[in-house]
Amino acid sequence: MDASSAQQERSEATRGELVAVARRLFASRGYADVGTEEIVRSAGVTRGALYHHFDSKRELLASVHEEIERELTERIATEAFSGADAPTDPIAALHRGAELFLDACLEPEVQRIVLLDAPAVLGWERWREVASRYGLGLIEATLQAAVDAGSIGDQPVRPLAHVLMGALDEAAMYVARAEDRGVARAEMGATLARILDALVAEAR
Repeated sequence: MDASSAQQERSEATRGELVAVARRLFASRGYADVGTEEIVRSAGVTRGALYHHFDSKRELLASVHEEIERELTERIATEAFSGADAPTDPIAALHRGAELFLDACLEPEVQRIVLLDAPAVLGWERWREVASRYGLGLIEATLQAAVDAGSIGDQPVRPLAHVLMGALDEAAMYVARAEDRGVARAEMGATLARILDALVAEAR
């Protein structure tokens, strides 16, 4: 390995460690209660290293948020849409994906970072753009498969995908902010199931 490659590898390792440490700290205490000094000390790097990779603590949160969104989408895509046990029917896959998403909303780091801190700190538009970039395509592709299979009526799937994405986002926020999150998750699970069932009933 030449010197340039070794330096690049060290740089990527430092960036990865900063993201990992920030993710753990933000999840446990929240963005506002974690300072950059604690992050660099826990990561074993200098403040200069932090600002070499990220313009601000806000941008570090953005990277943490994006990492979680990517992992969550990959997990749902595998378990609900492409894994060995995934349903073969597109609507059943959407039901399964919605259930997995709502279950994830009960996870502390998803609640704190994705649903509470990220929209508040990064702003709704940026938060929504990341969520859409990872989840919207998956929803749209599955809806198109449902149309092709005759499970739902022939219709433009992009606007429907946006509506379902919005419903999932609102469901997630409802669960994250509820006093009894377990009850809220069950209520939203039943509500989303009725919405998906209505698409099938409409096609009959």
